[in-house]
Amino acid sequence: MTDDRLIVALDVPNALDALKLAETIGPAVSFYKIGLGMLTGGGLALAGELKAEHGKRIFLDMKLFDIGATVEAAVRGLAQFDLDFLTVHGDPHVVRAAREGAGGKDLKILAVTILTSLDRADLDDAMIKPGEMTDLVIERAGRAFEAGAHGVIASPHEAAAIRALPEAEGRLIVTPGVRPLGADAGDQKRIASPAQAIADGADHIVVGRPVWQSPDPRGAAQAIQAEIARAGKNNSRVGQN
Repeated sequence: MTDDRLIVALDVPNALDALKLAETIGPAVSFYKIGLGMLTGGGLALAGELKAEHGKRIFLDMKLFDIGATVEAAVRGLAQFDLDFLTVHGDPHVVRAAREGAGGKDLKILAVTILTSLDRADLDDAMIKPGEMTDLVIERAGRAFEAGAHGVIASPHEAAAIRALPEAEGRLIVTPGVRPLGADAGDQKRIASPAQAIADGADHIVVGRPVWQSPDPRGAAQAIQAEIARAGKNNSRVGQN
């Protein structure tokens, strides 16, 4: 069985390219992320096809943020697509609304803490309160868990500290900003290797460009799977709550 701790981000121009990529990768990957950039390129139709025709798990990365009633309505609509994960911003009112919208569906609501492409200077530009990045991420994660999030999105740098929170028991930690050894960091600023992210408490890692920009996407995915296996962490928390 393919290890679903690896989630590959289908950050390509359109659904046809994404479907071709998934077919090229084949059984090496069982879990895919479809982001906001794909939404106008057939993202929801792609999600349905990958689920129904190829048996893949789907992480819809929308990072929803609005007033509670709007978030609740949006999530209620998206929950009809038989998705596995959906992201919202980690503000407590957003998380509570998303949980209400998901209702009894088996859809995990993941709260975004602070984007992995940001550093302290970016937070200063956005007038976010002072403090160390790690401390702010941990605080947002704790508040999101208290509001009912099934899990959080955080960089590998914060995974271990979040996993240590009492509120994190049975919750998911999903880490973007993961780069295999030797890969270009791109626009990510808080990165780690797949093995390190898993060892530090991540349930799933998200990898995009190192796979889909590779001349051999299947081989790249298989190499990451091998690195995860070498981490030697059989994480029993996946899918809880």
